[in-house]
Amino acid sequence: MSALARLTRRRLLELSALSGGIALLGGPAAASPSGTTGPQSLGPQSLGPVVLEPDDPRYTELTTRGYNGRFTGSPGVVHLVGSAGQVVRAVEEAARVRGRVAVRSGGHCFENFVDDPAVRVLIDVSEMTAVTYDPDRRVFAVEAGATLGRVYRTLYLGWGVTLPGGGCPTVGVGGHVAGGGYGALSRRYGLVVDHLHGVEVVVTDRSGRARLVTATRDSTGVERELWWAHTGGGGGNFGVVTRYLFRTPGATGGPGDLLPRPPGAVRSLSLGWQWHDLDRAAFARLLRAHGDWHHRRVGSNSSYGELSSGLTLGHRTNGKITVDAAIDASHPRAAELLNALAVELTGAAGAPHTSSTATTPWLKSVLGGVQWPGGARFKSKSTLLRKPWNDRQVGVLHDHLSRGGPEFATAAVYLTFLGGRVNDVPAEATAMPHRDCLFSAVHEALWGEEEQTERQLAWVRGLYRELHADTGGVPVPNEANSGAYVNYPDTDLADPRLNTSGVSWRTLYHRGQGDRLRRVKERWDPLDLFRHALSVRPPG
Repeated sequence: MSALARLTRRRLLELSALSGGIALLGGPAAASPSGTTGPQSLGPQSLGPVVLEPDDPRYTELTTRGYNGRFTGSPGVVHLVGSAGQVVRAVEEAARVRGRVAVRSGGHCFENFVDDPAVRVLIDVSEMTAVTYDPDRRVFAVEAGATLGRVYRTLYLGWGVTLPGGGCPTVGVGGHVAGGGYGALSRRYGLVVDHLHGVEVVVTDRSGRARLVTATRDSTGVERELWWAHTGGGGGNFGVVTRYLFRTPGATGGPGDLLPRPPGAVRSLSLGWQWHDLDRAAFARLLRAHGDWHHRRVGSNSSYGELSSGLTLGHRTNGKITVDAAIDASHPRAAELLNALAVELTGAAGAPHTSSTATTPWLKSVLGGVQWPGGARFKSKSTLLRKPWNDRQVGVLHDHLSRGGPEFATAAVYLTFLGGRVNDVPAEATAMPHRDCLFSAVHEALWGEEEQTERQLAWVRGLYRELHADTGGVPVPNEANSGAYVNYPDTDLADPRLNTSGVSWRTLYHRGQGDRLRRVKERWDPLDLFRHALSVRPPG
C-alpha cells in the first residue's frame, strides 16, 4: 500500500483539527496589559525581523510548505516575524502599497488562501510559539504560531490542563481557533473558542496605520465585537492574531482550574469491516444503525456525553470501513459503554468484522497524529449534519465509494460525532453558529500526481452534488443540514455552476451572522488587506 493510502485510516484525526516540533515549557513572551496597546517587543533574543524576497534561498523554504500540493504562492515578500511589534511593521508596509496580505501559522489551509499568486505579502508567524501563563490576568497566552501538539504538551505537563482541539498535532492554533476548533474532548468541554477569553491582534485603520489591540470577552463595544468575530468567523479576515488568551468562562482558582482537565488515559474501541464482506444491504444497515445510535445519544446529558466517535468510509479499492470511539478510561462504565456500541453496530451489519480495544495515556493519544506527506494534493468538502444520512444518501455513498479504480484508493468520507457541550452554547454567543449539529462530515479525494487532478476533482464533486441533490448540490441549512464548517473551506461553494441552490456560501458557513461579521470587518480592516476567495468582505 502506498504512503498516501496508509494516511486514510488516520485522516479523521487530522480533520478534527485544522509544523513544528514540541518545545519545553514556557517561552520568551511577556504578558501585555489589558486593553488596547501599542507594538510589543519580545526583547533582544527574539527572532527577526527577517524579510525575505524571491532571490533569498530561504524564500523557497517558507513558500513551499503549504498543506495542499495543488497550490503554490509567489509573494513579493515574506516577513518571518518573532514579535507583535514586527507584525505591526509588516502590516504597515503592506498597507502602504495596498498589497494583499496572507498569514501562515501551521500552514494547513485546505484552499489557496495563503498559497495564491495574488498574495503579495506573506506574514509567517510559525516561530511565535510560546505557551505561557499570565498570573495577573489569570489567562493562558498562546502565540499564534504554536502547534496544537505544543499547546497540548505544555499546558498538560505544566498545569494539568488542555484545550478541546483537534487531533493533528502539527496544526497551528492561528487558524484552528479562528474557525471554532473541535476535537475528541469537544463533546465533554465544547469548542476551543468556548474557552477563548481574548485575542491580541494587529489591525489597521483607513490611513493604513497598524496597531496591536487586545479584545476580550469582557470588552465592550467594537472591541468585544472583534473578540466575538475570532470565535468562529474564520481565519484571514480581520488582521493578524499574535496571541490567543484562554480561560474557561466562570472558572476560579489557580491555573490548574482555569481550563479543562483531560483524562489521564483514554479507552478506545476500533471496529472494522472489509468492503468485500458487505453487500449493499449490509452497508445500509451499518450506516443506518450508526446514525440512529448516535442520534439517540447526542445530548451532553446522555450516558455517552463524554464519548468521541468517528466513522471512516474508505473507497472500496482501499478495502475497509472503520468506526473508532474513545472515552475516559477512568469512567466506571467505560468498557461496558464501548461494548454496547460494538454490539449494536456489528449486530446490525451482520457481517464479519474486526474489533480491538486499547488504553492509552491521554497525551500520547493526542500527539500520535500522522505527518502529512509533502506534495500531496487533495480536495475536501464539508457538511454539518443535524440528522443522519437518509436512505437515498446512504445509497449514494455506497455507489460512489464503489465507483472508480485503484486511483481512488485514498478517497474517503469521514464522519465525526459532535453534539454534547458543543450544542449547549447559544448560536449567537460565538461566531461559530452551528450549535445544533449531530455530525461533521468531510468528503475527500487525495492523490499524488498532477495528471490525476481533473478525475479526482470530478469524483469528489460528483459525490457531494449527489448527496445534496435535493438542495442544489450543497448542504443548505434545513431540518437535516446545518451548512458547512469554515475551517474546511471549499471555494466550490461560491461557484454558481456547482452551487445551484441560490443560497450564498456565506449562509452555508455563517448562517445568519454574516452581516455582523461584515460590520466587524468594516471597523477593523477597512482597507480589506486581509482577503481571500471566501473571506468576510466589508459592506459595499
